[in-house]
Amino acid sequence: MSGEIYQAPSVQEISDLLRDKFSGKAEITGTGERRVYVKADRDSVYDLCVYIHDNLTFEHATSIMGNDMKDHMEVIYHLSNYYTGVIIELTTDLPADDLHVRSVADIWVGGNWHERETYELFGIVFDGHPKLERLLTPDTYEFYPFRKSYKLRGQE
Repeated sequence: MSGEIYQAPSVQEISDLLRDKFSGKAEITGTGERRVYVKADRDSVYDLCVYIHDNLTFEHATSIMGNDMKDHMEVIYHLSNYYTGVIIELTTDLPADDLHVRSVADIWVGGNWHERETYELFGIVFDGHPKLERLLTPDTYEFYPFRKSYKLRGQE
């Protein structure tokens, strides 16, 4: 079953395959109409993404973004299968003192910009990214404007 390619897997097939292949590394936290919600440990994210891309035909990283949970950061991936319209929402937690996760830009080329934006706004480092640098803010900035700890001018 691990080498099979599913061009148009159903929500149930996706859930079953991921549960079986990544037991103990990823958890299916919910499903909905054309949605699968997965929580994975960060060391498994890359392998999980390779499998989702290569075996479940998810051709597009629709978005990759950060979320500041105050005591840790989350990285959220929305991955799309164009044959079925199914989206996998994959999340992983990063400890506040180690904001590193492996880049998936070599799996989905479009993920390059999403990862750069997430780095620029949250300070999450995507290890192995081909050009991880700020897009819009100056290189001299020493802060990340989407972190909850960032204060706007005039705020205390």
